[in-house]
Amino acid sequence: MRSTTKAGPLRLIMTCSAVAIMAVMPACKKGGGQTSEQHELVQSESQRINDWFEKRFQDEVARSPMTQTYLGMKNGQAKLDDASQLATDENMALTKSWLDEMRHDFDLARLDDGSKLSYRLFEFAAEDQIAAHQYSDHDYIFQHMSGPHSDLPSFLMNFHAVNSVQDAKDYISRLSEFDTYLGQHMDRAEAQVQKGVILPKFVYPKLQESSKNIISGAPFNADGESPLWTDISSKIEALEDIETDEKTKLKSEAKTALLTSVQPAYNDLIEMFARHETLATDDDGAWKLPSGEAYYNARLKHYTTTNMTADEIHKIGLEEVARIQDEMRVIKKQVEFEGSLQDFFTHLRTDPKFTFENNDEGRQQYIDQATQMIDAMKVKLDDLFITKPKADMIVKRVEPFREATAFGAFYDQPALDGSRPGTYYINLKDMSELPIYQMQALAYHEGIPGHHMQIAIGMELQDLPKFRTLGGHTAYIEGWALYAESVPKELGIYTDPYQDFGRLSMEIFRAARLVLDTGIHSQKWTRAQAVDYMMENTANSEGDIRAEIDRYIVWPGQATAYKVGMLKLQALRKTAETQLGDKFDIREFHDVVLANGSVPLTVLEELVNDWVTKKKTG
Repeated sequence: MRSTTKAGPLRLIMTCSAVAIMAVMPACKKGGGQTSEQHELVQSESQRINDWFEKRFQDEVARSPMTQTYLGMKNGQAKLDDASQLATDENMALTKSWLDEMRHDFDLARLDDGSKLSYRLFEFAAEDQIAAHQYSDHDYIFQHMSGPHSDLPSFLMNFHAVNSVQDAKDYISRLSEFDTYLGQHMDRAEAQVQKGVILPKFVYPKLQESSKNIISGAPFNADGESPLWTDISSKIEALEDIETDEKTKLKSEAKTALLTSVQPAYNDLIEMFARHETLATDDDGAWKLPSGEAYYNARLKHYTTTNMTADEIHKIGLEEVARIQDEMRVIKKQVEFEGSLQDFFTHLRTDPKFTFENNDEGRQQYIDQATQMIDAMKVKLDDLFITKPKADMIVKRVEPFREATAFGAFYDQPALDGSRPGTYYINLKDMSELPIYQMQALAYHEGIPGHHMQIAIGMELQDLPKFRTLGGHTAYIEGWALYAESVPKELGIYTDPYQDFGRLSMEIFRAARLVLDTGIHSQKWTRAQAVDYMMENTANSEGDIRAEIDRYIVWPGQATAYKVGMLKLQALRKTAETQLGDKFDIREFHDVVLANGSVPLTVLEELVNDWVTKKKTG
């Protein structure tokens, strides 16, 4: 579906000196205020652009049945997205046409303040997408941290609810489209390789392993049950008011789809990964790609929403690592540990008292304690926030089939209709990589007051276009979550010095990312150099460090957003506290930060500065 750009009304500029528009617009009042007629025009034009934003959002969502399901909508749930290169190019053409249409049909000067901000944010997002599309064949289609091979099964298992026979049929219909959907991604991956965009060699065995996990077990073979079969058969079995014969028929149809669509698709994937592996090298950074330097600079701009260079980011990272290590030495002294900071890191990595047992009991202990930490934080929210989310959140284990390649922890947003809570996922594959002393900071980052507060509040904001309540800028989102790790310290919640050290160890990990990401992709660091730097400067386990570095390699620039965003938030808060003195209210500051949804850091600075100015003037 393609929108048609129509000729808009004459663009008017609201100014007292514009003689040409005097006949069509009431004169400005003396003193610069608006007449009632002008106020009505502004209201009318603002409503018109907000209606336009809603139509564009609906147009975009209509093109993605999977987005509809992710948002809790039932429309199109029998289909998967069109993932072809043609569809990708069509989406970009739509973005360009919508940007041109907005600029042609609406005038900033005729909008209220909220609509002006929406205009700017839509423009920023469109320009960012257009810039990114220039290098769309540089972003790896498949990689071991995420990708259609693992995301698609996870999507069905976690987001496609089966509450009726029709829901089950729609699930089965989606299973039957696996070969088409994954085939479209394969076509794009083949095109990448032809252009010299090839993953580092170490990634391909991981891709093959995770793909084999999907088609391991019944109905594919006798090695247990495959995750997709377990999911759909259990969902069908749980249906009420349905005859046993119909359940049997639905399961038979699901099995057929798994064998005729899912299995062939993954066999083809595994063959392609093995073939591409023979072409791969051990070079890791974006510098190895065609126009690699320009591509990496574009990724840094996208993820940080700034114009900072790789060298500037690298320098900030080195300075932050040194600063945080000084704070760590204070805690090392507090717990009376004898030895260097590096000796203390080794102690934390190797003493078994800092991890739970690597068994089901230990995993459940982690889930239970993480839940308790979040519940305890919930009762403190009135001290920090005026606005709080209505949506609840839960703590959940990452599914075993994707443990080997999934993130250590992550958050999934709630459904728009409240049918699904926000979810803090923990990867419990190896408990030795989940130190107890980092539990608090991690729970605050992924849950409350971190991602759940920011994302759920954003989704629930009223009178904002949906592209704002559901959109995201990595530096803002991850910057907030990292900032949120430190906020509970102000309430005295980090009572255990080891948990406070965990907070610092989480922060230094993000600071070291600035060094590593730019080192790998701009300065040609090897994986071995990156591992050595992390082992020397952080307390994380070697396994965790290696997994993280492999993440930075396949996701250039993303890891820099966390610390860049946090530093901006901390700087804005410090400036506000200095200028407002006793008038500063932490709850109001947090409301200003969260009340407009996700925004680029430059816009966030404007919003905070405006709030400070208004507070100062009474």
